[in-house]
Amino acid sequence: MDLKELRVKRNKAWEAAKAFVETKRDKDGLLSQEDGKTYNEMEQKVKNYSLEIERMEEMLAIENEMLKPVNAPIVSKPMKTDEEKEVKTGRASNVYKEDMLNALRSRFRNVSNILQEGVDADGGYLVPEEYDKRLIDGLTEENIFRKLATTITTHGERKINIAGAKPAAAWTDEGGALTFEDAKFDQILLDAHKLTVAVKVTEELLYDNAFGLENYIMNQFTKALSNAEEDAFLNGDGSKKPLGIFASTGGGDVGVTTASATAITADELINLVYSLKRPYRKNAAFIISDQSLSAIRKLKDGNGAFMWQPALVAGEPDRLLGYPVYTSPYVPTIAAGASVIAFGDFKYYNIGDRGTRSFSELKELYAGNGMVGFVAKERVDGKLVLSEAVKILKMKSTSA
Repeated sequence: MDLKELRVKRNKAWEAAKAFVETKRDKDGLLSQEDGKTYNEMEQKVKNYSLEIERMEEMLAIENEMLKPVNAPIVSKPMKTDEEKEVKTGRASNVYKEDMLNALRSRFRNVSNILQEGVDADGGYLVPEEYDKRLIDGLTEENIFRKLATTITTHGERKINIAGAKPAAAWTDEGGALTFEDAKFDQILLDAHKLTVAVKVTEELLYDNAFGLENYIMNQFTKALSNAEEDAFLNGDGSKKPLGIFASTGGGDVGVTTASATAITADELINLVYSLKRPYRKNAAFIISDQSLSAIRKLKDGNGAFMWQPALVAGEPDRLLGYPVYTSPYVPTIAAGASVIAFGDFKYYNIGDRGTRSFSELKELYAGNGMVGFVAKERVDGKLVLSEAVKILKMKSTSA
């Protein structure tokens, strides 16, 4: 069965689940316990189709990668002169990359002179440019927030000016005095908080040239850094870490507080959308937990249409009330007083990357277990520069 057939089957399964709910509701609009169990099974089937579609997409991507030729065909002049060859220096050079791999395998005992040029303030060695790009690509792929936010490179404290009060136009009598009001500006400061992650490798694998050391380390560092970043961009309190969009101070504005401490209604979701000013709605999206999304997938709008709709195109996000939906395991789940949904234009969240990432060895920490530890470090900050650009749905504080 190909991907197209799976998507068609998933859509049919979803339509069947919706039709089942329509025909089984009682006069109060509720499902019986038995019908509720049947619906849950139908919904699980839709989810299983989605998982299989994702699995096949990943397999197809791997297959396409494996089909690529080992050597690039010669399509131009067979040789380049010395003047035509691109000369890469510093962290971009192949020599730097090869020496970094040798240093990793030797536990930084064999450090060449060229690596000494890339020592950071903590004594680690700056990663080669190719590695750094792969980390950034990996972070963007793994971390939903880096896809949605604005990322800038900083070389120190970065000040961002925000218009606090805009000048207003005023009607003036013919020949009357003109009055002007100056715009006032606030400032948001992007600092640099250090994030570190350790990866353990057995000594046998470390010295085995057949083991893809660089790919393993890149993948492990990427996943760990991505998870820590995403959690901080959502929930960080700004103390030695970024300030998250769910922060009570400095995060998004509360747009809706639910009437219940344990449930969200369709009207409250609609109110959340329209609590956001129209200019921000143009590029807005939802960020929500899987648990909360599961609870609202059964909700309908005033016209009887399901508010959640599955994506019809591969790689596209699902939609809620017509807006993209992104899920993260770090979004708080439904509980009394919890902020559980963010809706807005997340381009107004600025991520500041300072400098480049670096590697170093964890001395003797895992030696007794026959393991070698490596540490990756980065400096990053993040803040929402306009609180009105993101609205938060917050649960009622108590169930009383």
